[in-house]
Amino acid sequence: MNATTALSAAERHRYSRHLLLPEVGEVGQHKMKAARVLVVGCGGLGCPVLQYLAAAGVGTLGLLDFDTVDESNLQRQVLYATADVGRPKAVVAAEKLSAQNPFIELRTHQLHLSAANALALLAGYDLVVDCSDNFATRYLVNDACVILGKPLVFGAIFKFEGQVSVFNYQNGPTYRCLYPEPPAPGEAPSCAEIGVLGVLPGLVGTLQAAEALKIILGLGEVLSGRLLVVDTLGMRFQTIRFRALAANRERVALAPDYAAFCGEAAPEAAPARAPEISADDLKAWQHSDRPLQLLDVREPSEHARRHIGGWLLPLGQLAGRLTELSTEVPVVVHCASGVRSQQAAQLLLSRGFREVYSLRNGLADY
Repeated sequence: MNATTALSAAERHRYSRHLLLPEVGEVGQHKMKAARVLVVGCGGLGCPVLQYLAAAGVGTLGLLDFDTVDESNLQRQVLYATADVGRPKAVVAAEKLSAQNPFIELRTHQLHLSAANALALLAGYDLVVDCSDNFATRYLVNDACVILGKPLVFGAIFKFEGQVSVFNYQNGPTYRCLYPEPPAPGEAPSCAEIGVLGVLPGLVGTLQAAEALKIILGLGEVLSGRLLVVDTLGMRFQTIRFRALAANRERVALAPDYAAFCGEAAPEAAPARAPEISADDLKAWQHSDRPLQLLDVREPSEHARRHIGGWLLPLGQLAGRLTELSTEVPVVVHCASGVRSQQAAQLLLSRGFREVYSLRNGLADY
C-alpha cells in the first residue's frame, strides 16, 4: 500500500466500524482516503452530504459556494448556527468539518461556477456531488462532468419531495438524458418562493452521500439510469428508469450562457465593498463630540455575551427597520468578524445613507 495514504492508529480506531465490514475493510477505507470529491453547494443538500462524507473519511472534500449564511437557512442547513449568520457558507462549513474530522483535507471555493471556470475546477476531483438549487448550475455541472468523464451524484428537493440519481457513471445516462430541456421560467419555483420541509434535504442529502460512497468503493447497484423519487408525505420511494441518449454523451464544449438557456437571471455581481474603519479610529470617534450611530448587526445571544454599546439590529431584521436610523448621521456597523457588517453597510449605502462604515475585522480587533 502507498505509505502516504496509510491509516494511522487514530484513523483505524475512528473508522473501525468500516474496517469491520468485509465489503469495505482496509482496502475500502484507503479508497475513501484517496478520493477527491467536489460538493457543489453548501446549503440544504450540501450540509448532510459534507457531514457524512467527512465522517466517512473521504480524504479530500471541495466545498463550492459563494453565498453567506442567512437566518432563513437555519431551519434546514444543519451545519450552521445563529452565530454564523452573515459568514461565508464554505468557510463556516470547512471550520465545522475540520473539527469533526481532522484527518481530511478541505478545500473551499468561494466563487460562482461558470462556463469559464468549471472545467478547470472540476478537473481536480474524481467525483462531483451536485447540491445546487438552480437549473443553470445543474446543466453546467452535468456538461462539465460529461466532458471530463466525471461521475455526478444529483439531488433535488421540492416542498415535500426529493430526487436522487447518478449521471455519467461508466458512460451511463446524463442529466440531459433525463431532462433534455429546462422547465419554462416560473414552472419550478425555488424553495425561497414556495418553502421546503426542513428534514427533506437531510434525507435526500444522506442518500446522495450513500451513492457517492458506493461509487468510491465500487459497491452495490449505483443509481445510474434510475431516478429515485422520495415522497415524505406518503413516505413512499419510487424508482423511475431512463435510458442514455447518444446525443447527450457527445458534448465537447460548454454552452456560453447557462442562465440564458434556463431562462434565469444571471447572478448579480458582488456589490462594491463599503468603507471600513479601524478599531482605534472608532474608539477615538466614540470619545469625541462627533455624532455617530453605532450599529451592532449580530444576534441577541452574541450581543449578550459582549457588546460595545450602540443599537442592536440583527442583519436579518435590518432591511425592515431602516426607518429607526437617520440617513443624515454617520453610521458605523459592526459584527463579530466584519463579514455581516460589510453586508449591512452595503445595504445602508444602497438605501440612501450618506456616510456608512464597517468595522474592520469586527470585534476581533476591538
